[in-house]
Amino acid sequence: MKRQTKMEQTPYKDFTSRFKLLIGKHPELITTTLSNIFTMRLIGNKTHGDLAEIAIAEFINQYMYDFRSVHVGKDLYRAKTHEEDIKIINEITKAEFPVSLKAYGDGPLQLSTDRDSRMFPRLERESKDVRGKDTIQKVFQDPAFAEFRNINVLPLIYDEKKQRCNILVFDYERAMTHTARIAREDAGRGRKHAVYRFYDADGDYVCEVRYGGAAANALQRGLWTHTRNGLKYFDSITNGWIDYSHNLILVKLFSHALVSSSAGHESALEKIKEDIAILKKKAGLTR
Repeated sequence: MKRQTKMEQTPYKDFTSRFKLLIGKHPELITTTLSNIFTMRLIGNKTHGDLAEIAIAEFINQYMYDFRSVHVGKDLYRAKTHEEDIKIINEITKAEFPVSLKAYGDGPLQLSTDRDSRMFPRLERESKDVRGKDTIQKVFQDPAFAEFRNINVLPLIYDEKKQRCNILVFDYERAMTHTARIAREDAGRGRKHAVYRFYDADGDYVCEVRYGGAAANALQRGLWTHTRNGLKYFDSITNGWIDYSHNLILVKLFSHALVSSSAGHESALEKIKEDIAILKKKAGLTR
């Protein structure tokens, strides 16, 4: 029980709890933001992912007064010590922690690339069917899995056909506690490499570790889960699906901004700041 309390008080856990509380009280704020983010798919299939990082960072800065966020940026990629897109600072405790933002469709979700390729080789030292609480916990306690619970991934899971989004956070502590079997499944059924899948006592899917050798690229290796198959090991920050709609005015704004001067951008920015102030006032978030 003491261990669980400690996990709940980690800086990232505290942040996601506060984020969930804010969204629960003011769903209109996140709905507007998500609508704008996924409108970017009208411009390009990959555009929304990069802009989601900027949007969520700004959402935190504008609406979560006890937190500050910094977009790390792609130029710092090689200097990163974590898989991070944004850095969040708790203004009260001064705790800083990295967050990796993912915008994925409802299905397979990569939680970590396991850049040092340690998880898969560690599992190869075990049998093809690992069972027993002590044996499984020994695997989780191995240095190869040291980062398992420290991966701060904030996934924006979207269903494009139904135009809805669910911000789902994988519960690593629950996954480790409830894993009852780790099974190796060899190549086949569309898989080029073997995979180790984790299951709970009910036989339900928890997560998986994919092949991490030299022949595997970043999208083939590491720690993965599945948002539909492993739903009970996620916490929904948005309290379920949130419907979004495309903001066609935003597309027009972007197209005009790209052919206008910085003076025009500055004028537009002032108007946008005024609108944000109105949204804050309506939500009762003004200081």
